[in-house]
Amino acid sequence: MASSTVNRWLRPEVYPLFAAVGVAVGICGFQLVRNICINPEVRVSKEGRAAGVLENYAEGQKYAEHGLRKFVRNKAPEIMPSINRFFANPK
Repeated sequence: MASSTVNRWLRPEVYPLFAAVGVAVGICGFQLVRNICINPEVRVSKEGRAAGVLENYAEGQKYAEHGLRKFVRNKAPEIMPSINRFFANPK
């Protein structure tokens, strides 16, 4: 029984499925850890929860304006800009 299950799921055709699910789980885990560790609205410790609602806008702005958002802010929303320029601007 166990051998047939292993033979069914450990085929080369299933590796892309494992990779896609692994990437999705990794992204979810990263977001979970990011929110628990550095989100100013999430308080895990008892002292932090007792503080109530904090009016700390600077910390919230720092959390929302992370490095990736700053990097893509002034970029055009294109996936392949060089190919788009090639076809949009013929010589």
